[in-house]
Amino acid sequence: MKIAVVILNWNGEALLERFLPSVLEYSKGTDVYVVDNASTDGSVAYVAQHYPNINIIQNSSNGGFAKGYNEGLQHVKADVYCLLNSDVEVTPDWLEPIQNTFSTQPEAAIIQPKILDLMQKDHFEYAGAAGGFLDKFGYPFCRGRIFQTIEKDEGQYDDIREVFWATGACMFIKSDVFWSLGGFDEDYFAHQEEIDLCWRAQNAGHKVFYVGHSHVYHLGGSTLSNMNPKKTFLNFRNSLYSITKNLPRRQAWPIVFIRLLLDAIAALRFIFQLKFDHCFAILRAHFSFYGNFIKMYRKREKANFILKYYVATSIVWSYFVHQIKNFNILVKD
Repeated sequence: MKIAVVILNWNGEALLERFLPSVLEYSKGTDVYVVDNASTDGSVAYVAQHYPNINIIQNSSNGGFAKGYNEGLQHVKADVYCLLNSDVEVTPDWLEPIQNTFSTQPEAAIIQPKILDLMQKDHFEYAGAAGGFLDKFGYPFCRGRIFQTIEKDEGQYDDIREVFWATGACMFIKSDVFWSLGGFDEDYFAHQEEIDLCWRAQNAGHKVFYVGHSHVYHLGGSTLSNMNPKKTFLNFRNSLYSITKNLPRRQAWPIVFIRLLLDAIAALRFIFQLKFDHCFAILRAHFSFYGNFIKMYRKREKANFILKYYVATSIVWSYFVHQIKNFNILVKD
């Protein structure tokens, strides 16, 4: 099985300088690529000078995460793509458990390792943690991270199991599956495009796995921090995109309506927190969604939709009302 580690970069010279050494040291036997989204900070020159064995692919513009990878991966020949953020530190033997799982679980099309916090290495990291899930209304959360509550890693998720989505911070995907699905949806630009891809993969009959015996450390927030209202806009809008594209009509429309109410509550919460720019971002997200509704509707796949795509009815209700902040309490396997 040939794996290619593919790092998408945009003006991340400092991150490449910091994190490329671990990738090269612990990824023997793989090809490493840097896909550059038209950086202006000297990233390409830095990689070319210091790492001549790394393959550099230069995109003509910054099309975001989705378009950047779609364009770059056209030039990568491998059985499995490892899509790796530029702010991830990998660890010794991180690839072996992934390879073993692909071999022993032939139905696995997408895999993510355990994602730990680079700044607090005994805790999970926000973006992905121990694998992603959705509630009935399309809100994402993770084993090890529900909203802003992040669990300490005490080996409670050192397993191999199916999950609903894998994080784009470190995602392994079979190349033939990636292209059979048409790659990432470029209308997302960034954020939650990996959830949409995983959803479409499962609608097509594939499975997504988490492998807890492989772990990496993620810095996080290097492109857009959680404090940036643009991230709020993209997350709320793109979540509505995914619901529209990937659910049967009889499920999608009531959920979109309920999301209008729930997102309004989220906007009010931002007002009470004096985060008016985030409140406005939610309003913009809904207007953008309604403006693109027909376009998203036309993207619906003719597939066997997954009817039970969620493991919790309302993560909002469970977290804020019942104060359930631990995945193992929320979901009883």
